[in-house]
Amino acid sequence: MIRTIVFSVALVIAAAVLGYQVKQVGGGRESISVKGLAEKPIKADQAEWSVQLQVKGATIAEALARLRKEKPALDQFLARAGFEPAALVESNESVEPNFEEVEGSNGNLRSVQVGHVARQSVTVRTADISRIIQASKAIVQFQADGHPVNFGPPQFLVSNLEEVKMSLIGAAMKNSRVRAGEFAKNGDVKVGPMRSASQGAFYILPASANADVSDWGGTYDKSTVEKIARVVVTVDYRID
Repeated sequence: MIRTIVFSVALVIAAAVLGYQVKQVGGGRESISVKGLAEKPIKADQAEWSVQLQVKGATIAEALARLRKEKPALDQFLARAGFEPAALVESNESVEPNFEEVEGSNGNLRSVQVGHVARQSVTVRTADISRIIQASKAIVQFQADGHPVNFGPPQFLVSNLEEVKMSLIGAAMKNSRVRAGEFAKNGDVKVGPMRSASQGAFYILPASANADVSDWGGTYDKSTVEKIARVVVTVDYRID
């Protein structure tokens, strides 16, 4: 009876502090549900960056002609940045009606077609991360020189995500066992065999991130080179 009271008090304290859950199972036995966490620093080894040309023309032919006139300048910029043709993936040319908001006589805005807009994008894919960072800075001046380009920041990717995840799952399972042991010893009980386990969230975070642990969702940061990989698992252990 005393052991039961002590164990119950320990369960309340530990659940409040550490977020564990205790479940009643058949035969009067109980189980503990524990989150295990593992993380390690990783570094992006691939990068992608897209640049889009966008020009307007009164007709489809005029818009296409302006696009094709600008394309060599973008090709030269990328070549000067040190990218080989094999690292570049070009989209098809596209042309569509260009709509603009204009104010009518009654003051209401309405959308009207004003010529056409032609677009073509070039995506750079490379393992040379420093080169792509330099190019993403240099293109600001290229745009300031009057070239009609749109662009965003590069995306920094990790090519062996599955390998990273598998290595962390094992570490997270060990962490869950340690957490369960710390929880159960306060109630003078022992952690028995594992009853079930499930993988929760898999995070790729910026190295400076301090995200809360969750057993659902996940995120993949592509904005930074230095990252942290984090895995959460949920494991049920029998309590003896």
